[in-house]
Amino acid sequence: MRENSEFLAAYKGGFINMLRWHEFDDLLTTLGEQSNSDWFLYAVGEVPPTEPSSVDEIERFLQEIEQLIRNDHDEDYCGIVYSDHRDSPNFVKFYDPNNLGASCGSSGSHVFPGWIMCQMPPEDLKVAFPIPGNRRRWWKKLFG
Repeated sequence: MRENSEFLAAYKGGFINMLRWHEFDDLLTTLGEQSNSDWFLYAVGEVPPTEPSSVDEIERFLQEIEQLIRNDHDEDYCGIVYSDHRDSPNFVKFYDPNNLGASCGSSGSHVFPGWIMCQMPPEDLKVAFPIPGNRRRWWKKLFG
């Protein structure tokens, strides 16, 4: 990955944590309202898409990611979804509830999000991130 890429700069940029479930709900509503063909859906560890996703794919992803996060993240808070902007997001990171690692970074390893929804072509982040097989199967089931 190029150090000066637009994607990498956005990936490393400032993000807002959707700590509370109602913030996650609000973000999903906003993303649903913005589900046009300008979004790329990227499962980290898969080959990054070169074309934006269809509106149907985006809507399906939003429904399925909500279900996955709510079912697998059995907490009274969300806290595993981050967006660059609350009201007009361009870049959203969805962390895998079953692969959170040490969120404070004390483990010394960087935990990548499981999925990224962004309005620019993503670049491959899998270099240092082996994706669990169950999440690859989930993605394949969702989009073949």
